[in-house]
Amino acid sequence: MDLHHLTATEASALLRRRELSPVDLLDAAIDRTAATEPAINAVTEQWIDEAREAAAASEARFAAGEPLRPLEGIPLMLKDEQPVAGRPLEDGCLLERGTVADETHPIVERIQAAGAVVHARTTTPEYCCAPVTHSKLWGVTRNPWNADFTPGGSSGGSGAVLAAGSTMLATGSDIGGSIRIPASFCGVVGFKPPFGRVPGMAPFNSDTYCADGPMGRSVADVALLQNVIAGPWVGDAASLREVTAVSGEVGSLRGIRVALCIDLGGYDVDPAIEANTRAVAAALVAAGAIVDEVALPWGPECVQETAWPHFGAVMGAFIEGIVEGDAARAEQLMPYTRAFAAKAAAAGDYVDGLVAESAFYRPFAELMLDHDVLLCPTVATTGFAADESCIDSTEVFSKLMTLPFNVIGRVPVLAVPSGIAPNGVPTGVQIVGRTYDDATVFRVGAALEQELGLWTDPGWWPAVAGLVAV
Repeated sequence: MDLHHLTATEASALLRRRELSPVDLLDAAIDRTAATEPAINAVTEQWIDEAREAAAASEARFAAGEPLRPLEGIPLMLKDEQPVAGRPLEDGCLLERGTVADETHPIVERIQAAGAVVHARTTTPEYCCAPVTHSKLWGVTRNPWNADFTPGGSSGGSGAVLAAGSTMLATGSDIGGSIRIPASFCGVVGFKPPFGRVPGMAPFNSDTYCADGPMGRSVADVALLQNVIAGPWVGDAASLREVTAVSGEVGSLRGIRVALCIDLGGYDVDPAIEANTRAVAAALVAAGAIVDEVALPWGPECVQETAWPHFGAVMGAFIEGIVEGDAARAEQLMPYTRAFAAKAAAAGDYVDGLVAESAFYRPFAELMLDHDVLLCPTVATTGFAADESCIDSTEVFSKLMTLPFNVIGRVPVLAVPSGIAPNGVPTGVQIVGRTYDDATVFRVGAALEQELGLWTDPGWWPAVAGLVAV
């Protein structure tokens, strides 16, 4: 059996029927990682010994008929940004080389307690502040579909390993699209939870733009991981006490109203992406939904005018605190990090930005009085070069249709594939729900997944160039 492109849901069913061993499943993931890493460079470290122990412990639970945990025996990689006590915490930055975390992120604790076999960590751009994944510390991470292109960022390593078949689940985080951009470019599924749904660590747990979230190869996989990591945590006052479960189960979309917006008020959307987005809308109609084409008064200029004061107060200030006014330290940063910090430093007043964010939300909220979800592209372009400099922040953000939904960060957003661009890089769409209505975006996503039949087909996945025989 070819294991490396099973979904986590499929693998879990095989494990529970005792038709597959957690040890064999892990071995397949380790072998695939060895074969793909020279080509894509998406892994920062592997935990092979610990993973083998975890897989053996899962095997023993299955053999003994003990109660099984939600992620029992499933291989998973963690985004390197999420700290693990006693492990490196280097954020892709030369300034952080040798730094070791002294505490563990709550979602990592939950993932391990749920029985997942964590076997590696995945690359990010420096301090997660670019939609590409390359750094002086870790080098260039490449897209398994086309190595000339990036897998996206900042959760680019996670997107790449899922597409390459090197693991079955992965974690991400999203402050401007960092889960959804890699999901789009890598042809996988990702979820940006609404603010507070998944606990985080200071200072970004209090940032309404920011969320940690799940990535996988199917809607059901992402729902499985989301249900593990969501819920209140004593270390995060912003984490919601309400626990909302989501499902990848396919049901009818009868009565669901979808607002289709191709350009969000002014993004220059590539024709291939528009065509694939309209194909998604047609599939939703075929699945029983009502689709209305709508307009929003946003566009990239409005989005950036609204967002940059927020970045200036939070992410920009965070980077400035690392540099400490030292020019020599600043020179060790990636050019895209310096460009981001400079743009953030020149942003407007934070309080004025908060007022602008409230005004920005209003037309979306009014639109959603009559619609259950909004459908739009994830990214306006068909790809960035793997080593794209990303030093023109205005130009970069003019391509990212993800940022509006960080500005209104209490909305859930499920990102799923929509097709393939002429350059061989996947395209994607966002399914955006009303505030905290996570269940509906998963309902729509699951029905779309079945109707389109793209990434559920084993033939969907890329033939990774440069594979090494193992």
